[in-house]
Amino acid sequence: MVEARLSEAEQKFDLAPGLFPFRSRYLQAGGARLHYVDQGSGPLLFMLHGNPTWSFVYRHLIKALQDEFRCIAVDLAGFGLSEPPYGFGYRPEEHAGLIVRLIETLDLHDATLIAHDWGGPIGLAAMLRTRERITRLCLCNSWAWPVNGDFHFEWFSKLMGGPVGRFGADRFALFINGLMPASMRRRKLSLEEMRAYRAPFSGNRTRRPMHVFPWQITAAKTWLGELEAGLSSFEGPVRFI
Repeated sequence: MVEARLSEAEQKFDLAPGLFPFRSRYLQAGGARLHYVDQGSGPLLFMLHGNPTWSFVYRHLIKALQDEFRCIAVDLAGFGLSEPPYGFGYRPEEHAGLIVRLIETLDLHDATLIAHDWGGPIGLAAMLRTRERITRLCLCNSWAWPVNGDFHFEWFSKLMGGPVGRFGADRFALFINGLMPASMRRRKLSLEEMRAYRAPFSGNRTRRPMHVFPWQITAAKTWLGELEAGLSSFEGPVRFI
């Protein structure tokens, strides 16, 4: 009887009832099986997470706003419940291509992009390729330009995106078990929350997505430069909120 009340994510990831109580939806795009939640009705909020999280990070926002807004939160390929296509490299431009497919297939319009970390450049790249479908931006702790030459980004990218970071991700899920708890200033993540973030990378699920993203901080210099140039010349009806 209890299982019947659990959402698909709660069942698959062995989460407490009510921790992520949303219906799971899936879309086939570019060989990927993208997972997303679509809750509520009203003005559209389109949410993209960063590394190493998934749509779970937006659960409180969805619960708080679903009575007044349509909240769509997507798991990037290889994160959460989304499955990547064969041969996927987990680079930001590849993720952006899949998000474009999802936006167009769902025929989304007049959306507010809510994005964190890598969700920012990925969502902004999708915005440039789907003119007038994303019209408002709410970005946090993100960027959309090359950061090569900045000592902070250079050392972090080389360390966490190199052999040390790859070993740490593969063996210890370092981003989840180390960096996430260390970056929480207001409160500690609960045991249930840590379980929810660890779950997508348990078992035989590859942890490669977690160390590709830090490597791409500097390796994606050309792509980020093109994104910056595209945003500089963008004339679409977009505003920050």
